[in-house]
Amino acid sequence: MQPECCRVDYDEQFNADEARRDLLNYRANGPDPSTRRLLDALIAEGVAGATLLDIGGGVGAVHLELLAAGVARATDVDASSAYLATAEAEAVERGWRARTTYVHGDFTRVSDEVEPADVVTLDRVICCYPDARALIGRSAARARRLYGLVHPVDRWWTRAMARLGNLGYRMFRNPYRMHVHRQVLIDNLVAEAGLRPVSVRDAWFWRTAVYRREPEPLV
Repeated sequence: MQPECCRVDYDEQFNADEARRDLLNYRANGPDPSTRRLLDALIAEGVAGATLLDIGGGVGAVHLELLAAGVARATDVDASSAYLATAEAEAVERGWRARTTYVHGDFTRVSDEVEPADVVTLDRVICCYPDARALIGRSAARARRLYGLVHPVDRWWTRAMARLGNLGYRMFRNPYRMHVHRQVLIDNLVAEAGLRPVSVRDAWFWRTAVYRREPEPLV
């Protein structure tokens, strides 16, 4: 969990102007390529009738697309009230509002209030959060069957780009930082939660991975 002195104001960082631009892009072009890969991998595993927990859902691309693909109900937890309101309005526009729930807050702080789901997704979320152990550990524990992640590949060029971007944030006294968490840490945290990879695809910057929970052994 982030210390009080370093906490990012996600409402300020991810504001209404950014949400509006992202929504217009989503409406015009559909999900981003990395999001599309995540959606395709989840749909291939089967999502019909499933419940979904979409953490840091942004303008709603993941849960809106999966509702259209057969998900029964979706919960979106987001620390940005502007993005949450934008996703909710888009759900109304597309006729999915009755099957969605929207929760404002840092997931690591509100996770105890959120029910587990068949499918849990974090699309380009863990790179926005410093405490990977808390975020991955708590979110993976909520996944009954599938767990989907999109995050920067752990390579020298992504770390260099993150350092350069973070230098700019420091210059403007912005507490936000981008994080390229070590792949071994991510792998270990997901494995500790009882999930194993079923689909992993690396692009130049983003890794898209879907994990499945192993059934309890019969005794």
